[in-house]
Amino acid sequence: MINENRADGPDAYLAGLPIGEPLPFPVDGAPSWDIFPYEGELRVKALVAPELPEPPRQGEEGPESCKQCARPDEDFLWTDEHWRLSSTDEPSGLPAVVLLQPRAHHDLLDLPPGRAAELGPMLQRVEAALLSLGGIGRVHVNRWGDGAAHLHLWLIARPAGMMQLRGSTLPLWMDVLPPLSAEAGAATAGRIAAAMAAGGGTAHA
Repeated sequence: MINENRADGPDAYLAGLPIGEPLPFPVDGAPSWDIFPYEGELRVKALVAPELPEPPRQGEEGPESCKQCARPDEDFLWTDEHWRLSSTDEPSGLPAVVLLQPRAHHDLLDLPPGRAAELGPMLQRVEAALLSLGGIGRVHVNRWGDGAAHLHLWLIARPAGMMQLRGSTLPLWMDVLPPLSAEAGAATAGRIAAAMAAGGGTAHA
């Protein structure tokens, strides 16, 4: 039921949501796309009530509580004075998935001007490193940030020719494809680290 006492603003938006009610799939929604990885009968989950204030993200209290800040450089594929690049904890079913983050504890909104100016060129460097693996059709760049307060951007490589994996559903495919072997993942990590280090910084993989 819409709160008629608030005509606009975020409270009115939340009050207008159909909390707890069944939601239909739109006719042209994601499940109808040829790139959607699932088939069969699907239902949209009912919305649960908003949780306000939101629970703090990991590292919200600052660098002292941040797991990323506490990681040594040796945990990463590549590092330099201001940036660090890591792989996922376990190999995925895609050719490469890496995460770029600033060394210092910042989110996107408070990223210092110097680091913000470097972000675009740094993303270009990481994309070039992934493309250097060969057989990569596209590199997707994603930033969500709901789980951790330390800025991290995902760069996800789509294999060339796999048009069913294109677009915004690639992270869903990442979850269901058979993962690469540990050996293949380690070899890929080493090649990415070396490609990054060719332009400066230190390879750790």
